[in-house]
Amino acid sequence: MSEEATAACVGDETEKTKTSSQENTEACDADQSATQQEAEEESKMLLSADMYYKYEDLHSRPTITPDSEIPENLLHLSHSFGYDSGRRANLQLLDEKTLMFVAGNLLILLDISTRQQKYLRSCSGKGIGSITTHPSKEYFVAAEKGNQPNIIVYEYPSLQPYRILRGGTEKAYSFVDFNRDGSLLASVGSAPDYMLTLWNWRQEEVMLSCKAISQEVYRVSFSPYNPGLLTSSGSGHIKFWKMTSTFTGVKLQGLIGHFGKTAATDIEGYVELPDGKVVSGSDWGNLLLWDGNSIKVEICRKEGRSCHAGMVQPFALEDGQLMTIGSDGVVRGWDFESIDTADSNSDSGRFEIEPMNEMVVGHNVCLTSVVRSSLPDSFIWFAQDSSGAIWKLDLSFTYTTPDPECLFTFHTGAIQGLDVSKKSHLMATTTLDRSVKVFDFVAKRELTTSRFSQGGTALSWAPPLVNQSGGLLVTGFEDGVVRLLELYDPQRLHVVTGRRPKGDAKLRLKQAFKPHNAPVTAVAYERNGDILATGSSDCTVFFFAVGEKYNPIGFIHVPGPVQGLEWSPHSHSDNSIYRSFPVQREEEIARRQAAKEKKKKEREERLKDSKQPDGDDEEEEEEEQEEQDLPPIYIPDPPSPLYCGFYSLPGQFWLSMVHTHRHTDTYLQ
Repeated sequence: MSEEATAACVGDETEKTKTSSQENTEACDADQSATQQEAEEESKMLLSADMYYKYEDLHSRPTITPDSEIPENLLHLSHSFGYDSGRRANLQLLDEKTLMFVAGNLLILLDISTRQQKYLRSCSGKGIGSITTHPSKEYFVAAEKGNQPNIIVYEYPSLQPYRILRGGTEKAYSFVDFNRDGSLLASVGSAPDYMLTLWNWRQEEVMLSCKAISQEVYRVSFSPYNPGLLTSSGSGHIKFWKMTSTFTGVKLQGLIGHFGKTAATDIEGYVELPDGKVVSGSDWGNLLLWDGNSIKVEICRKEGRSCHAGMVQPFALEDGQLMTIGSDGVVRGWDFESIDTADSNSDSGRFEIEPMNEMVVGHNVCLTSVVRSSLPDSFIWFAQDSSGAIWKLDLSFTYTTPDPECLFTFHTGAIQGLDVSKKSHLMATTTLDRSVKVFDFVAKRELTTSRFSQGGTALSWAPPLVNQSGGLLVTGFEDGVVRLLELYDPQRLHVVTGRRPKGDAKLRLKQAFKPHNAPVTAVAYERNGDILATGSSDCTVFFFAVGEKYNPIGFIHVPGPVQGLEWSPHSHSDNSIYRSFPVQREEEIARRQAAKEKKKKEREERLKDSKQPDGDDEEEEEEEQEEQDLPPIYIPDPPSPLYCGFYSLPGQFWLSMVHTHRHTDTYLQ
């Protein structure tokens, strides 16, 4: 967010709230008075401590077409390989062996040692916005999404719904958090209302409620040192709240933080200090020390270096250290006293300090949240990596501290391609996180992962007619490259046997070629396995003759991006007239040569800047492969054709008759 835009937002918020604490909460007072009046009028009886709801009466169910006679229990969830690692604060610890996180419409409880999973479905059916655990670990919370979503408080380990909190937001909750003794729960809603609500959750009652701000709120929390103070932060803002008692009851007053001369920033994380100050992170990697609602000083490293490369989040005060995590995959500890008393004597408004301790978790790691073990005197933390992993960290910072341990890995983002082997209980997937994974869905475990230079966009398991072992994958990528990947293991065991491999399974690159100039959106083999078709958002479909080496037949243009490919189930005899593919070999050679020279020059520039040896063997191999995969000039007369249909935007279907070197195509309305 630009400084001007944030200034406008701050100005708008300030205009709404004035600047004095009483004027700043005028709208809140009205909401709170109305809420308190309603509560008094209702005069609810206290809820019994042993009252529970029935999970079977609450959880969401499949949508079934009326009169279809499809049973509700037709499908049974066997296992989840997913984790929404990009979701904020999507990792909680229920006990020393049980992690909790959200994946889609499910709340997953994962046993760290056995890897067994338990599942709770959202009650709305629209998903879960935020989760948290009670300080006692006897309860946990699922704040949902949907139309007027509820907050469900579950008892642990029974998993029974204990309390249902209603009416806190319109569409979704973005964050929930208990106060230190667990008596109150704070929640904040997402667009359009951004409501901040304090709950007497055991009695399912709203204590206080008001609009937090007119921007997205990432987090809200109670101060662990002063039960009357709260802090919230989010898109381009931080706000400081205070509960005060008046003649008409308890009020909630909020002051928005002013960045002053410091550039405005989104604030993902912060830590409240014992004296009321707050240390927050920033987009550019430095820490901001807030005193009141103003920045006292910006904290950086010596010589102006940032505290972290990229986004930084302070997360705890431990043994005289302020602990921070960053998108650079590093955990650092800073001297708390120096930061708490920091001041700046320079015009830059900065205070320079070096970390006391440091742990590099990984260079391709982006740490976004951490939770601490509840065991006394434990230094164990569990970290959420938005790159698709969960880590176990020992933050004792001693000479005997073990290295960070990656407990689980997952895809990041939506699955772009998925297929199941025709000869074994294996499943392969790919996403834009540049990885291809193979799973054994009977053993419920991941077999192997391969990473590439571009994100995966399409995937198909080759049929047994093409590969007898059943271990060949055709994978399309967002740069237009198609890779043939062969699954193997060091002991030469066939995947069809279903036996557990004695060594680690791996994906080996068999062939790579680049038929498209945009993401590959579909791949499909002809029924007899003689031809492979690939489609792309560049409005082309390519055909390849299948063999030990895949050779190009040619391509056709379609009026829109290809969305899917489907071959006819049977070959047909036909006396139709064919026309050759519109491919000019000389033009294609010139085009690819120019592209190769451009890539070579760019690579030389990169190597010159980085002063590193040329290690991009994969890129050179693909360029050599492209030279060998040029379409042929000669096109012989074909026998009977094969039919391939493909979908393209906007909603059109094309039928193509193909043989090894010729085709004709027809547009079907």
